[in-house]
Amino acid sequence: MAVEMQSAFFTLPGKFEKLRFFPSVSSDSMSTPSTPTTPLSSPPVEPYDIQIITKPDVEKVIGFLRKFFFRDEPLNVNVKLLEGDDATCLELEEFSVKSIKDGLSLMAVSESGKVVGVCLNGAMRRNDVEEDEEDCPNEKFAKILNLLETVDKQADIFGKFPDVNSVMNVKILSVDTTWRGRGIAKQLMDRTRDMAREQGYGIMRVDCTSNFSARAIARLGFECVYTLKYADHKVDGQVVFEPEHPHTEVAVYIQRIVPNSNL
Repeated sequence: MAVEMQSAFFTLPGKFEKLRFFPSVSSDSMSTPSTPTTPLSSPPVEPYDIQIITKPDVEKVIGFLRKFFFRDEPLNVNVKLLEGDDATCLELEEFSVKSIKDGLSLMAVSESGKVVGVCLNGAMRRNDVEEDEEDCPNEKFAKILNLLETVDKQADIFGKFPDVNSVMNVKILSVDTTWRGRGIAKQLMDRTRDMAREQGYGIMRVDCTSNFSARAIARLGFECVYTLKYADHKVDGQVVFEPEHPHTEVAVYIQRIVPNSNL
């Protein structure tokens, strides 16, 4: 997989561009055992908007991911991708945000302008031509890319669903730890589903490398269509990943997009 940044960015007009919510503190269906639903110190309840992520937002999105996602993701932890408090991985960051060019990624932004959640989405189409991909110079991240490529080929979503020509791929879903339990992740997924339906996507797809995220996605009604045990993913006969329990496999979940009745 190429890890270079893309230079073209697009935004969507109309009703999906900015949506405001006034959350109450309640159980978040996307919360996991590793992220308590009731923070030790909760900020005052504050309205937030759901917005399309555009080019000027990229740096603050990366800053958010550095704080709330990269360091907790099981594969990153297992290969020690980010060692040291100030460590970064340029290849990881470029890979994570490159689908923003598709104009499908969303962020939750508080009334005071703080990013409190992101849902990074990309488009997959049956007739997409695979780009020639450069070798990743970061050996640790290259292992993760190799796994993701293996999963994508073996999951064979377009082969499993011959009637589907386009897929909305949810790459990263993350919420600020102090804002969890307020339904933000579910709102981000709901808005993503609305966009997918509006633009004619047949399926939403989520690849889960964490047991916690897999359980949360299943609670949203997604169906698991493929799994690969980490113990079965080997290179030169050696197991590549051995994340801490309970992270034992990567799983691909899908959800059919039901068209609007008036379409």
